[in-house]
Amino acid sequence: MTEVHVRPSTATDAAVWSIAATICDPEIPVLTIEDLGVLRDARVTASGQVQITITPTYSGCPAMDAIRDDVTSALRGAGYDDVAVRLVLSPAWTTDWLSDDGKAKLAEYGIAPPAGTAAAGPVHVGLSVKCPQCSSLHTRELTRFGSTSCKALYVCNDCREPFDYFKVH
Repeated sequence: MTEVHVRPSTATDAAVWSIAATICDPEIPVLTIEDLGVLRDARVTASGQVQITITPTYSGCPAMDAIRDDVTSALRGAGYDDVAVRLVLSPAWTTDWLSDDGKAKLAEYGIAPPAGTAAAGPVHVGLSVKCPQCSSLHTRELTRFGSTSCKALYVCNDCREPFDYFKVH
């Protein structure tokens, strides 16, 4: 897979990346936009403008306005007056961009992280999803759509607890 996140190559760019990377997803507040892979680029132009590039988890994601505002506010609070946050849709975001740390944070928060990769193709019905409460694989899907469209609602047949599963896409 082609690298879609442009890692900062200068200290100035790395500083603005670090600030933007602290912004949490408003729907899953234990994840930063860096954990999610939503943060794509951060740089300071020759004229001093900070340019941040983000990609939504899906094109209609309602959290993007809040993320843009939070990034802008954090950078302005750090002394950067001229901030532009650009939303790009291509390439489309995929759960493959979730960091390993982000997946671990999801599980700790009670959301089962994606099982498999989008690059491997669609997830087949009957996939065993590990329960984030008791680690059992004896789970079943209750409904394809959970609290947000990127999650499905599952239940564990062993501990009987319902939980969200962050779908592969």
